[in-house]
Amino acid sequence: MALPPCRRYAALMATLKTFAAGFARGALDAIAPPVCPVTGEPVSEPGVLSYRAWGAVRFIDDPMCDRCGAPYARQADEGYVCGACLAIEPAFDQARAAVVYDDAVSGLILSFKHGDRTDLAPLFGRWLARAGRELVTADSLLAPVPLHWRRRIGRRFNQSGLLADALAREVGGRMGRDLLRRPRATKPMREMSADARRRNVSGAITPAPGASALIKGAHIVIVDDVFTSGATIAACARALRRAGAARIDAVTLARVVKS
Repeated sequence: MALPPCRRYAALMATLKTFAAGFARGALDAIAPPVCPVTGEPVSEPGVLSYRAWGAVRFIDDPMCDRCGAPYARQADEGYVCGACLAIEPAFDQARAAVVYDDAVSGLILSFKHGDRTDLAPLFGRWLARAGRELVTADSLLAPVPLHWRRRIGRRFNQSGLLADALAREVGGRMGRDLLRRPRATKPMREMSADARRRNVSGAITPAPGASALIKGAHIVIVDDVFTSGATIAACARALRRAGAARIDAVTLARVVKS
């Protein structure tokens, strides 16, 4: 049976859009062939790592601390918990990070965060999905770490929100974009000690107005770019715990690992 004119028009437009998108990608690749975002070597398509980059990027796998996800140098028993987590119980249930934050990825992450390289989000989403494969389910609420409104205006986007969006596309988790807010501006923490970081974010993150109904009884996965001391993740977790979250996990793109 022939399609009605409106359906034929819609089908034709969909075909033309697909053709135009493919042509545009081909033309762009001809002018500027895709390169590996880590090494700059030619690759088959945008967002793909070269063979050399796969050797340079240190993905975090077992053995690791079962609570905070810190990589462990020697083989450890299943359920191993590191000394730091035994000394001070984390505010979250479990945390995982995709890669070690080092020279191989620091420039890449900083260019995403401060240099408008938002095109890296799909690649990072795949890394996050790999790291959070045992934590994130379709029923999880993904909560990006919030920015203070002044920093959000200056940066024009929340990098944690973009990462949460990319992770949701990979695993199907539900976005909880407005679960948390940061009503108090905090100082940049790059040069701060762990204690100073904790004081800096203490009380700076709260549940967003009206979010308590979503948070109560939910499994929430906090999403952020870099896990350094865990102070920011802990501040988010405490706010969510006070609002009644049943379980709180965290997935970050990278983690600073002490040598």
